[in-house]
Amino acid sequence: MTRLANKKIILFIFSALIGFFVSLIPPPAGVDPNGMRLLGIFVFTISGIITKPLPMGAIAFIGMTLTTVTRTLTFAEAFSGFNNGVVWLIVAAFFIARGFIKTGLGERVAYVVMKFMGKSSLGLGYGVVLTDLILAPAIPSVTARAGGVIFPVVNSLARAFGSEPHAHPRKIGSFLIQVAFQGTLITSAMFLTSMAGNPLIADLAREVGVNITWGKWALAACVPGLISLLVVPYFVFKVYPPEAKKTPHVSGFASGKLKELGRMQRGEWVMILSFILLITLWVLGPYISMTAVVAALIGLTILLLTHVLEWDDILKEKAAWNTLIWFAVLIMMATFLNKLGLTGWFSEWVVSNVRGLNWVLAFGILALVYFYSHYFFASSVAHIGSMYPPFLLLSVAIGTPAILAALVLGFFSSLFGGLTHYGCGPAPIYFGAGYVKLSTWWKLGFYISVVNILIWVFLGGFWWKIIGLF
Repeated sequence: MTRLANKKIILFIFSALIGFFVSLIPPPAGVDPNGMRLLGIFVFTISGIITKPLPMGAIAFIGMTLTTVTRTLTFAEAFSGFNNGVVWLIVAAFFIARGFIKTGLGERVAYVVMKFMGKSSLGLGYGVVLTDLILAPAIPSVTARAGGVIFPVVNSLARAFGSEPHAHPRKIGSFLIQVAFQGTLITSAMFLTSMAGNPLIADLAREVGVNITWGKWALAACVPGLISLLVVPYFVFKVYPPEAKKTPHVSGFASGKLKELGRMQRGEWVMILSFILLITLWVLGPYISMTAVVAALIGLTILLLTHVLEWDDILKEKAAWNTLIWFAVLIMMATFLNKLGLTGWFSEWVVSNVRGLNWVLAFGILALVYFYSHYFFASSVAHIGSMYPPFLLLSVAIGTPAILAALVLGFFSSLFGGLTHYGCGPAPIYFGAGYVKLSTWWKLGFYISVVNILIWVFLGGFWWKIIGLF
């Protein structure tokens, strides 16, 4: 056997042993005995997702199987996650994202922005994040958006300037890579539908009585998000400046690419109309009794009926079907950990140890721990699934307004992805391009995390006070 195969076996056994020993812990008072067994299976699943001895979907499927084999949950309970609307919202969103890529609309939008904002390297950076901002509400897979639409354009722009990974990377390529990567995490924090984990957050928050609508999320995030999008590219420009400050040829380059694309095709027009319809339905949903998943299914149906997407496109979207498995399993486990009394017990235990602290100070500490613990995670969704529910429960228990706690931890769940070169889906794509050294990537990730936290907590806090979140 190869060394890689041996390593994966060891990691699988390691994850299984951790879960097994956790399941042997006697249940605390008020916790159902099945709760500790489910916690053990959950720990095994999360550990497997982090260490990756098998693909994420395979680990989640094994975890789900264990819940029924051990009679921790019934068959219906184990598969209840597949009946969750949030899961199907994300799956439908993957299919809609494929429409943006297949029709070339995402690429066209990028080059239009570059044409009008590409006269300087800083302007080009702002053009990149503006493009991402336009696409973010309708492409909930940050990996598909950042990796499938934005990255190819950024890579093409860098090479057009003679800035290659091993030849003049600092000319402009390394700057654009960092701005595009950090920018996509900010846009991911701005909309309920701009990152796969955000609907999961909304679903988990609903378990503690907090209803987060698309409009409420966007309203709370718009001011700190826009400020971050203005500040972060400029910050990167100052601390990690490109050698080429002026880029007078970008407009011509983008014009050439647009000429190659030709006139807008029928499929692109259908995507635009579907995009407008989706945003409208997501905003008006609470007022017309339409859930986000129903709106997404309507959009997907339109794309199928107009043949913008074919059924074969749906069947070939492996990422969507993979997400269906692990997303449903994580939602199911998080739900039953709460129902079996475990998250409630954890909340009460921690509260008893921090009781007496001012809620602002206590929540600040909790939020920072939640944020920087992401150094130990290779998946934003894995982090959310394992730590968001207990940290939200604890935050509410110490006196933090529930909606404020749910949203701040939700925003952090996107922003912390910028810390490392493995912390979220787009990270390996952008780092793997070879423009930025590992030490520089981590250093910039930490610096930008501080900038984002200061903006979202202080300026965001002022905005949240105005709109009445607390």
